[in-house]
Amino acid sequence: MVINAPRGTKDVLPDEIYKWQYVESFIRHWTALFGYKEIRTPVFEHTELFQRGVGDTTDIVQKEMYTFEDKGNRSITLKPEGTAGVVRAYIEHKLYAEAQPIKLYYLSPIFRYERPQAGRLREHHQFGVESFGSYGPSIDAEIVDLAMSLLNDLGLKDLEIHINSIGCKQCRPVYHKALMDYLADRLDQLCDTCRSRYDKNPLRILDCKEKGCQAVLTDAPDIVDYLCDDCKKHFDSFQDYLSAMGYKYEIDPRIVRGLDYYTRTVFEILSTDERSPGTICGGGRYDDLVEQCGGPSIPGAGFGMGLERLLLCMDSQGIIIPVPKGPDLFIAAVGEQAYHYSIGLASMLRKRDISVEIDHVARSLKGQFKYADKLKAQYVLVIGSDEMASGHVSCKNMSTGQEQRMELDNIAERLHSLLH
Repeated sequence: MVINAPRGTKDVLPDEIYKWQYVESFIRHWTALFGYKEIRTPVFEHTELFQRGVGDTTDIVQKEMYTFEDKGNRSITLKPEGTAGVVRAYIEHKLYAEAQPIKLYYLSPIFRYERPQAGRLREHHQFGVESFGSYGPSIDAEIVDLAMSLLNDLGLKDLEIHINSIGCKQCRPVYHKALMDYLADRLDQLCDTCRSRYDKNPLRILDCKEKGCQAVLTDAPDIVDYLCDDCKKHFDSFQDYLSAMGYKYEIDPRIVRGLDYYTRTVFEILSTDERSPGTICGGGRYDDLVEQCGGPSIPGAGFGMGLERLLLCMDSQGIIIPVPKGPDLFIAAVGEQAYHYSIGLASMLRKRDISVEIDHVARSLKGQFKYADKLKAQYVLVIGSDEMASGHVSCKNMSTGQEQRMELDNIAERLHSLLH
């Protein structure tokens, strides 16, 4: 019986991995320009971290986590999002004692038990940034700028920035009451999930994608109308900074994000291209999360961006990712003695920064040329007993078909001159 990959997971094969590496190179370029340094955290954490950080009432914690008990009877969860683990590391290693802000980024697998669909798998990969130590709205604008700079550089079109403020623990309860009062007479029109959210976390109802619930929310009060003076000033300044950076944006009062730790700024970046999968990036501010996870009162802000969804969006918009070139050289050996010699020659040339492939399955000379063509080798060097005796070899340009003779004694120099 053949064992296949679990449902909702996907192998990234060599003929596709170059696309990932291409995107990741852009990520590393732009994070470096913005001063963000990479962090790598464990793929699993104590379950309590996500219960406390992400929120007990969220769909992630209630329905979507991969949780198990290890051999030490500890409850462990494969990380369903990236921020909580970075916050834990920030606290555990006392990064708050260093000069702030601390600006970090990660590339990590994320695990959620949900219905697999295009751009959303049970194991997917996420790029995220987290910035700790600044209450100022300028850092909120900076992370939007970083995300947009990356997406624009990758060639994505028709991008829109949608923003909202969900207030703080001072002003949000006032909005909660207004929202609950509005929904009280409309509970029978909500889906079962939203009815259960009504008492536990009414803000989550705004995030529902069911058409019936969206219709109910058409005339619901907007949270931006209930912001305290400090939150309003913060939101206004955030908008001013975005404008100063040259970005247009849309205030969307229904954006709350699916995680309980957000405060004040929340945003999403989406593509309006009908072929694209919608939201590409989302994030916001979390001023209370570090403290909730056992650290000092330190503010934070960040975003997450799914790589599968990003690649799907690039593909739907027809963005061509350059295919890596083949090896510089293929050495075609004829005969056992020549084969032994070619192995040593290949080793020497690789140490001279020339990429070399040789045949390992005893193909004929014709078969080796076919294999070299499949590998997209730029040149093929033929070595047999005659070439070894004369000290000269034939080198064929696989694009033009042109051949030239070379001395084995200075083969590395000649190849360098051809390649560069």
